[in-house]
Amino acid sequence: MKIKAAVFRDGTHNPSMEDLDLAGPRAGEVLVKLVATGVCHTDLKSSGPGPVPKPVVLGHEGAGIVEAVGAGVTKVAKGDHVVMTFGFCGHCASCNDAEPAYCHNQGALNFFCSPVEGLRFKDAGGAEVHGDFFSQSSFATHAVGHERNVVKVRKDAPLELLGPLGCGIQTGAGAILNDFKLKPGQTLAVFGVGALGLSAIMAARIAGASRIVAIDRHQHRLDLARELGADETIVAGADPVSAQVLGFVPDGVNFALDTTGVLSVMRQAIDSLAPRGMAGFVTSPWDGSELSVSVRHLLFGRKIRGIIEGNSNPDVFIPMLIDFYMQGRFPFDKLVKFYPFDKIADAFHDSEAGTTVKPILRIAA
Repeated sequence: MKIKAAVFRDGTHNPSMEDLDLAGPRAGEVLVKLVATGVCHTDLKSSGPGPVPKPVVLGHEGAGIVEAVGAGVTKVAKGDHVVMTFGFCGHCASCNDAEPAYCHNQGALNFFCSPVEGLRFKDAGGAEVHGDFFSQSSFATHAVGHERNVVKVRKDAPLELLGPLGCGIQTGAGAILNDFKLKPGQTLAVFGVGALGLSAIMAARIAGASRIVAIDRHQHRLDLARELGADETIVAGADPVSAQVLGFVPDGVNFALDTTGVLSVMRQAIDSLAPRGMAGFVTSPWDGSELSVSVRHLLFGRKIRGIIEGNSNPDVFIPMLIDFYMQGRFPFDKLVKFYPFDKIADAFHDSEAGTTVKPILRIAA
């Protein structure tokens, strides 16, 4: 079928809006007409130099309505409202343990953009364009996902708002609820309060945290962090802030979450921990840089945890977050600014500059 998509060709944040041919759905796949899709920092990083091949259709926080299903699909049907999330294989050791975020094939299914069955996009000249980014490529009017990474959601929830639950929002909230398993009375420091960090703060408030410290370079984000549940805020600068965190929580925090992927900040998160505390990291530098830590500091039961997609089981976790939102307990709509689809370059710019916490592109009229 003919669709319109944003195609990234030149390693910049300025895609061309193009008419493409889209193949599918194949067996086990689902065709979704997109209503809206979130813009995530992973999209920003993937549009530039790096492992994601070009030209490519990015986008991985899609929400829309099922238009068709391939052979064998029973999980959703035409007309269902869905959120599209990350790809996973469904049969490796992690998937069999109901931890699909740590799928052994996670890299290939989300970043390689070259499925075994062949590329599904062709441009106006007949040349192939990479897709299947996070098993969806939702910067388009239509996307094809696998039955596994399409999550049916309640129809009374605002569909155009829900796409970011498929990645950024569930990553922050899931770090707290699924990986940290924060208990009432425990403490948390969040380094970087963009969409992931603010989602973590809201989840920590739901979980009953007694003290939440938010750290960021942008005062408007810190103001929002306070509104959403942070008790203390720190404006980050050139100097480490670990001592300021310890000033608020003298024994150190039970949990520290870094959302920046900046090595020096990651080290500050570790240095802020109480004995037996855990530091979690949700992203890393593209170049695989190594992090230096004090072994003596870790000897006191402190732990370091890598976290992907909030260790979410999407079919369970995304509907739960929607329920929290509908109850007024998880107001992630306060993070959002909507953009027309053809203003995608503006959304990228505002996300990178930090002026918009979570851009969402409206795709359907």
